[in-house]
Order: sequence, then structure tokens, then C-alpha cells
Amino acid sequence: MVNDTSFYRAGQMPYGGVKRSGMGHEGPRYAIEEMTELREEAGTYMRVQPQKWQAVCNLVPLPYRRVSVQPYHGPMTVDAITTLLLSREAYRRTDFIVLRGEGGQHAVAAITRAESEPLFSPITSVDVLALPETCVFAECPDVDPANRSALAEVAHELGVGPEGTLVVKGLYDHINFIHHPKPLVVGVVEVAPPEPPKLYGLARQVLSYADLPPIRLELERIEVRELAESVHPSAYLVPCRSGGLDDLPASVYFLDERPERHDWTMIGCERSLQFHRHFYGDEPPRVEMCPRLIAGERKEPTLLKCCLLETHIEQDKNIMVVPWGADLAMVEAALRKLSEEVEYA
Repeated sequence: MVNDTSFYRAGQMPYGGVKRSGMGHEGPRYAIEEMTELREEAGTYMRVQPQKWQAVCNLVPLPYRRVSVQPYHGPMTVDAITTLLLSREAYRRTDFIVLRGEGGQHAVAAITRAESEPLFSPITSVDVLALPETCVFAECPDVDPANRSALAEVAHELGVGPEGTLVVKGLYDHINFIHHPKPLVVGVVEVAPPEPPKLYGLARQVLSYADLPPIRLELERIEVRELAESVHPSAYLVPCRSGGLDDLPASVYFLDERPERHDWTMIGCERSLQFHRHFYGDEPPRVEMCPRLIAGERKEPTLLKCCLLETHIEQDKNIMVVPWGADLAMVEAALRKLSEEVEYA
């Protein structure tokens, strides 16, 4: 085909040409070659830069396969540990070493390897984080060593404070540690019953799986029975049967069942009062049970709920408010917001 194109093309047909026949060649092979730029590169293994962990709070290595546990028979001193580890090599996933000495003594060190890619590489730096004087070891077979809040809770129970280090042998005999535990303490203001108080139970469930800084919950119970017994009416009206308040000192009626109007005192919040106005056209004597109103202003981080919220969470300074029927996602979002400024690694 001269000075024209064809609708038919075969890879072996010599389209294009040289000199005045055209510029270059056509076809898949020549197109790929024309658009390919060959380069030659040479590289070396990445060298690992040392990190300083000594002053870091809430250090929990994750994943915990970064922690190696090794027997140790020498003096539990910074110099002795450093000298020994600098004479060894480490697996490429190892960043921390827990040394298990005689008499139940433990020490923790952070290490740096010469290179990151080889299976094993010489240790080039050692940062001793904890010696036996500040290092506590605990066997807790039900504790998840990959959970920051779970480790912080054990540290609190054992009295290991921000100057100490806790090593835990937990689920599946896996070992991890929390260095300088300083968890965020969140007060949970919630009505009871039910048991456990619902919002507190949801928050604990969130902390069992969510990727959050170390958080420790402190429950502040609002005992609904005590609120009810602070008055002496001829009958009570409570929001629903799930509150566990069906055996109070007087007759008990349940607002969600819309019973006939009686001379009662209502144990409820603003939303219950709105329901009562709609059902009966009036306002009964009422004992307030709203966690938001009872808690008032708070300086410390606080989690509570309010019946006037329905589809969103709300921040009020140090308080995160979730709807009365909050789900796990809402509670997690609230805890994440409260813990935004917590230092951890």
C-alpha cells in the first residue's frame, strides 16, 4: 500500500520505513520501543535510623512481633545490656527486646539494626528503656497484648505509673509492654440500671477493638432507684420496662406503653416530658434523670448521653455527648475526639 493506509494490519507487515519512506516503523513492537526509556539504577539496603523512646509516654509496640523476648544472665545495668546487645544481630522485624533475667527480673531495650531488609542485621544502637527497678512483669492470660487500653488498665491495677514500664504476658502467651503509661482518664456518666450501665458497656466494648490511644474509663453511676426514692408519690411513671424499675415503693407505669392517666410522678428527662405533653396534654411532677444536666460542667474528659440528640454526637468543651440510643460507631467517634491530643506511640 503506497501513500495510503490499510484497515488490515499484521505484525509482520513492514509499515513505516526509512529515508523518504517514512519515519521509523509502525506496529506494536516498535511502538513499545519508541515509548520506552531505559534507565539503569543501583541501590543499597536502607539503613535504619535510631529513634529515642526513653521519654515517650504510652509506648506500646504494634504489632507486638516487633518485641523479642530473650533470656539474660548478666548484670542488669545499662552498660552491661548495651555491650551485650551491640555484639549481637537482630531479626529484621525486631525493634525492642525484653530481657528476662534471674529471679524474675526484667529489662526493656529499644534497638536499631544496621539495615532493614536482610533477615538478620547487626544491632547498631541500644536505648535501655527500663531496668528492674522500674519494670514490672505480669501474667494476664485474658489481656490482649495488642490493646493499648487493656495494657494501661493492668498498669493502673498494679500501680505502674508514668515513670514505670509494664511487661505483660497475655493472650496466647504473647508478650508486649507499655512504657510510661499515662492513659487518658474518661469519666462516663450513665444511669443504672441496666447492668452494666449501657454507655459504659459500649465504651468498654469500643476500647476492646478500636485503634485508640490508651484510655481508662471511670464510671459515674446515676442510680435511678435513688432518684425515684427521693420522692414519695402515689404512683411512678418511668420511660420503659428496660430500666429495671418495676418494683418501686408505689405503683409503676411505663410511658412507652401509654397507660391511662394517673396521679403519678415521672422519673424522666426532657424527651419523656415531651412525650407526656403529647400523650396527655399536661406536665406531671418530675424527677430529672438526664446525665447531661446532672453532670453539669466538667474540667475532666467526660462521656455521657442526652435524649435530645438523635443522629449525631456533640462536643461541649471537655464533654462528648452521644444520643441516648448511641451505637458503637458513635461512641468510638466520641472517644476518638476526646483523645485527640493524647501522646502515644
